[in-house]
Amino acid sequence: MIFKEGLPIYVQMAERLSDEILQGTYVVDSKIPGVREYSALLEVNVNTAVKAYDYLSQRGIIYTRRGLGYFVSPEARNLILNARREEFRQEVLPDFIRRMRQLDIPLSVVEAAYQEAEQAETSTSKA
Repeated sequence: MIFKEGLPIYVQMAERLSDEILQGTYVVDSKIPGVREYSALLEVNVNTAVKAYDYLSQRGIIYTRRGLGYFVSPEARNLILNARREEFRQEVLPDFIRRMRQLDIPLSVVEAAYQEAEQAETSTSKA
């Protein structure tokens, strides 16, 4: 995995695991890779992986079964989606809206582009 500057590696690892949960790689109550296995896969220190798992566990996305490992919590998908929606609303939208105003782009243009993208995605998934 290639890590970005400015964001702790353990957070990026947690985001990757969250992505895998959203994609269905790991489903509710399924076991996720162990800390050592995941750290080897991503070529990071085991302590970094432990930190990533603790981060997800504190947020209720994964839980541990003593002696068995870590599992995806029943609320994981909703917790991830809600957190990402809030992050999008607070971090992406304000800059997006500012740029729209700066470039004098009406909301109707954005709505049309959104509809077009949805149609393209729908036709691609049917193919």
